[in-house]
Order: sequence, then C-alpha cells, then structure tokens
Amino acid sequence: MPHRASRRRFLHTALLVAAAPALARAAVAPAPAFGPGSTAEEVTRGLDLRGKTAVVTGCNSGLGFETMRVLAQRGAHVIGTARSVEKGRDACARIEGSATAVVLDLGNFESVVACTRAIAAREVPIDMLICNAGIVLGEHEQVYGLEKQFVVNHLGHFLFAHRLIDRVRAAPQGRVVVLGSGDHRNAPPGGIQFDRLSGEGWHERGYSHSKPANGLFSLELARRLRGSAATSNCVSPGHVRTNILRNVGNAYGAHARSVGHGAATPCYVAAHPAMAGISGAFLRDFAPAEQSAAQTDAAMAATLWQVSEELTRPYLS
Repeated sequence: MPHRASRRRFLHTALLVAAAPALARAAVAPAPAFGPGSTAEEVTRGLDLRGKTAVVTGCNSGLGFETMRVLAQRGAHVIGTARSVEKGRDACARIEGSATAVVLDLGNFESVVACTRAIAAREVPIDMLICNAGIVLGEHEQVYGLEKQFVVNHLGHFLFAHRLIDRVRAAPQGRVVVLGSGDHRNAPPGGIQFDRLSGEGWHERGYSHSKPANGLFSLELARRLRGSAATSNCVSPGHVRTNILRNVGNAYGAHARSVGHGAATPCYVAAHPAMAGISGAFLRDFAPAEQSAAQTDAAMAATLWQVSEELTRPYLS
C-alpha cells in the first residue's frame, strides 16, 4: 500500500489533535514496596484472581511464560498463545493453575483472526489482555510487503486487540497491557516511517521502530477507551534474558535481569489494585519511564491507528 498520503493525513490529524483537549493521564499510584529487584510473584502476592480471565501472547517461553505462570498461580484462568499447538500445550502443562493454549502467529493475519475467534467463542470477559510476544531480527525480512518486526510486534497485536476489545470492555475493569521497550529511543529519526513501512533504509532499526509503535498504539487505545472502565498501558520490562535475541546471537549484557524481574511490572499493571483506573501510562519498574518525543506524540498515535486499520482492514471484523 502506498503511504505518501499518510504524511498528509498525519499533518491533518496533527491539526485536529492540537485543537482538541489533551489526553488526560491519570497519575500512577506509587508502589513504595516494589522496585527493580521485585519479582512477578512478589508484586502479586496476596492477590485473588479467581474468576478472572487473562490472555497472554507468547506464553511458551520467557516473559510470556512467567506472566502466565504467575497469573494462573494467583487464580486467573489464562489463555496463552503460541505459534504451535505443541508449544502452547507444553507451556500450559508446566504451570500450576488453569490455562488453555491457543495457536497464534502474529505475522499471519488469518492466524490472528482464527485465534481471536476461538477466544471470543468462549464468551467470557477478558480482564487482562497482555500483548507480550515479539521478535528481534538480524536480517531485513518482510511480511505483506512490510518490515516484519513492525508487523509482528505492532500490527499483529493491533489486530489481535482490536478484535478482542469488546471482550475487554465487557469485564468489570478490563486492562490491556502492551509490552514496549526503552529501545523506542533508538527508532529512526521522526518516529514511525509512514512513507517507508517496507523497511527500506531503516531496517537495521526495525525492532526499535516497532517499539514506539507499541507505545503509540497503547496511548491511542487509552484515548479511545476514555469514558469506559477499560484501560490501556504500555510497560518496559527492561533488559531481560529470554530467547528473543536468538536471531541476533543472544548478546545479553551482564546487567540482564531474570524473567521473574522482567515480568513483575507487566503483572503489576495487569492485576494490581493500585493500577485501577490508570490509563495511557508508560511504566518501567512500577513508575513512569522516560519517553521519546515520538512515543508521546498524540497526532502520530492517531495516524498510526488509521494506517494500521488500513493495513489490516480485511481482517478487522
């Protein structure tokens, strides 16, 4: 799809957003008992999640598995997605608690449709929708003519959440949690490359480009959920030792944290009472985190939503 019109649309949207009231951000409640050394088990200790349903993408390893394990341990029924039936079922069998595996390939929009239909068919409210899965690539790859990390890390989750948002709204206090990254600061100049979503000229920063997309998606979703009981927040788990860097040599720094520490903030935002009513935030270690100008640009967030709808339109309903 040509994206020259996207820049004109972005400028038009910028004027509309500038004329509209700013998005009101709820103050994030302090969490003095928790910090960088806290684990997902510690921050959810004492919570009773029985009767609640959580959906976690990428449940078979890393942060997704730890998030699923801890939420199920606290009583939630977790619907975990994986790219194969075998991986999903194996992950669900390795935890204590109630979990159901569903197949999801975020790089295949037909798979996203099939997965969301299977989840929606359960006809239960979704209390926690955690968009966790992601990839890091070392080579320039494309899906649907678009840079693959943008598709998998952003567009797949955009479509996934878009198709399930009514189930989130049906919950007493549905929460969408999008996993971003501090690496959003290394995105190409100007933020989202609307005119070059193929990745030409910037694919070396493909992962970094997908991360402000996660933050902007969460921000715009928060605006669209305003007036409802549902919320949307983006979190950075920090530098965590998982298998996400398997395609680029597993080059982890000495300061890499465990999955227990990395999953702490996602679990906190998804389940802790202190996050009730908080929407549109970007957090790391339970506190607001520094953001680039691009990731806080309301006009860019609105344009990204429009472009994402255009790119996934045949699959939206």
